[in-house]
Formats: sequence, C-alpha cells, structure tokens
Amino acid sequence: SILSTMVQVNGAIAAAGIILTWTASPCCAFAPSARHQIIGSPPSSSSSSSSSLASSITTADDYNIGTSVPSLRTDDNESMDQGISNLMNNRDNEPPKLGQVAKMLPKETWDVDTPTSLFYFAVDMLAVITSMGFLDAVVTSDAYHSWPVYQQALAVMPLQVLTGFAMWCAWCIGHDAGHGVVSKDAKYGKAINRVVGEITHSMVCLTPFVPWALSHRKHHLGHNHIEKDYSHQWCIREEAEGYHPAVKASYYVRMLYLPFLYFMYLAVGIPDGNHVFFTGRMWEGHSLKEKGDAAISVAVSFATAGTLWSTMGTSDFAVVCMVPWLVMAFWLYMVTYLQHHSEDGKVYTDDTFTFERGAFETVDRDYGTWVNRMSHHMMDGHVMHHLFFTKVPHYRLEEATAALRKGMEERGQTHLYKRIDTPDYTQELVKQYYENWFYIDEAQVVREW
Repeated sequence: SILSTMVQVNGAIAAAGIILTWTASPCCAFAPSARHQIIGSPPSSSSSSSSSLASSITTADDYNIGTSVPSLRTDDNESMDQGISNLMNNRDNEPPKLGQVAKMLPKETWDVDTPTSLFYFAVDMLAVITSMGFLDAVVTSDAYHSWPVYQQALAVMPLQVLTGFAMWCAWCIGHDAGHGVVSKDAKYGKAINRVVGEITHSMVCLTPFVPWALSHRKHHLGHNHIEKDYSHQWCIREEAEGYHPAVKASYYVRMLYLPFLYFMYLAVGIPDGNHVFFTGRMWEGHSLKEKGDAAISVAVSFATAGTLWSTMGTSDFAVVCMVPWLVMAFWLYMVTYLQHHSEDGKVYTDDTFTFERGAFETVDRDYGTWVNRMSHHMMDGHVMHHLFFTKVPHYRLEEATAALRKGMEERGQTHLYKRIDTPDYTQELVKQYYENWFYIDEAQVVREW
C-alpha cells in the first residue's frame, strides 16, 4: 500500500542519515582551523560522571556557572584611553549576574508545586490519548477503508496535526521533568520526575528520556559557546570553503532533511552523539552504570514502539503514530532552532564565555498567546528558563519573564534582552534555515572582551 511505501521511504531516508553520521558536528570535525577540533570534548563544567545519570539530571542545582569581569587590556600608556572606553562599553554590555537577576523576580518564581505540575501533565496526557484515540478510530473504520487514498489522507491530516501538537505539549512537560522541576519533593521528587519523563518522552514521544536529559543539560551548561554547546553546531561562514566536501554537500541538500533532523539528532547522533546506542562525545567519561540507567529509557521507547507496531500493523502505525511524531518533531526542532538563532546573536570562546552572557544570547519568541500557553511558554519564556533551568517550572515563566523585562529596563540594559514577535513561525523557520543553516559570521564570534 502507499502507507507501507511511505514507511519504506522513511527507512531509506533514515539510512541516508546514518551515512551522514560521520558529519556529526561537521563544522567542528572538519573545520580548517584547530580551534574547532572539539569532538570528544564535553563541557568542563559538567561533573555528572561522578553520579548516576538520573541523579545528575534531577538534582542539577549544582551546575557550575562561569563568571568574568571585564578587564582593561593595555600594552602601554598610549592605549589607556582606548582601554577605558572598552571598559565602559563592556560595563553596558555585561549582563547581570544570576544573583542580580534573582532579585528582580517575584518570590513565587521559585515555587515548584507538585500538584500543579501533575495537573498539567494529566491535561496533556488526556489530550494525547483523546486525539490519538480518535485518529485511530477513524483509521480503523469501515468508511475510511472504503475511500480512495487521497480522501483518506485529507480525512486524517487535521487529526494528525492535532495529535502531533498534543505530543509536543506533552514533550514540554517531560522537558520540565528532565530539569527536575516537575517536583522538588524531598522524598518522592526524583521518582516523580523520572516517571513523568519516561511517560512523556520515552513512551509518548519515543525520545529516550535519560539520554536526552543528559545531552540537554550539557547544552544548558555551554549555551552559545562555540565549542561546548550541545544541540547546536556553530559553523563560521567565512571558513566554509575549507570544510570537508561532505559538509558542503550537507549544506546544499539541507532542505531535503529538514523534516528528519530530530530523528538524526536522536538516532544518528548529529551533533551530540547517539541517544540510542551511546556513542559520541556526550557519553565520554560516563560509566557503564550510567549507560545502563540510560538503557532503561531506550528500552521503554523500543517496547512502546514495538507494541504499537505489532498491534496496529505497519500502515495504521505509520498513520496514527509516526506521522504525528513527525509533526511533534517539527515543532520541537522549529522552537529550538528559532530560540537560538537571531540576526544579532553571538557565540563565545573559552576566553569570553560566561554562563550569563550565553543565556542572554538566547531568544524569547512570541508565537501568539494561545500557542505560547499550550506550549507551556517554551517560546516566550526561554531566556528565563536558560538563566534558572533547574529552578523555575514552566507555569512560573510568564510572570518571571515580565519581571525580568522590567528589571532590565530599570538597569538600562533592554538591548541585552532578545524578544521577537514570530506569528509566522513556520515560515520564519524555513527562511532562517534556508538562508543560514548552521552558519554564523565571524563577526558574531566574540573572541575578546
């Protein structure tokens, strides 16, 4: 059938993605300059190898945040005036430290309320079960099977989009679980976060929870660092001619694999490492015990997919589960990409990076009131989330972000906070991805401060 053919085509695309595995972090692995040779260099601030992955994920309050003070660099007396000018400019452009930001926020910001978190979890799970159940009822009906293929496709398409969006919303709850902010209960908090994460990510979204949470935490620790950032690969446009031919080929066919980038991220290992088979830089330094803990999440995902596939059959599994999964994956990639790419965005090196500078280079985007709310403020509360990713649950982000904007205005530093209205978000993703891919200009790399 056409649906079976579609599954085979997806398999072929996946195989092509595996061929591109060696281009993981291409702009790092095949860059002409030594400063980009970063494969196998996990963030130095990560210390999760000393404890289990589950522990490092749900008790990530001990993350190490780098700080620096603008220095006056003068070689002789004649450069003193320029040094003073640089110091004044850096003072205006230096974002506030975490303690200063915390003073701007209402005290409720830090209130992680377990019943509230579980309420949102229940609502999203109900949405997933209802939408997917209705889709399955349509697909298995006699009327559906009596229609020609094009009518079948038209009939299920709206339900597939709806189900995929519901899965995306559930993914956002699992995102909170990965940061340990579904619950902070002293006795049961870790278990609650783990269970919610396994259900929303490993089962609903077929995203192995513990491996994802590991690489995602490393992304937060090195956000907008040209070498140590995870989830995002930064390629310098001026060096493009010196990249490996495989990287250049990947750029020219970039639009063909856009719908499958999340699959490539999870199963192929681009750019962080494989979330299923435990290869790549994200696993360096982690023990066999930690990988065993992560394997539980992988097993849950495989068991879920295998059970549904064997019960429903290939065609129905593709229509009811995998097409909505692609919708969910598109939402996830779109939101993530646009949160970290802007025309004036900067990335930092070891010499210039601090945690706060990296956080303020991320972007809040307004997709519209209801999309923001149903997506648990993943888009319009992103800067606040990056500042306090183990402290603030999603239902505190809106109020905290408003307080942050007010505080930055009072400091005269509104230019440091990025907020972009993005009502045409799908078009914006296609435009930005087509024009820039993973390229940034050399001028966007801050090498001196």
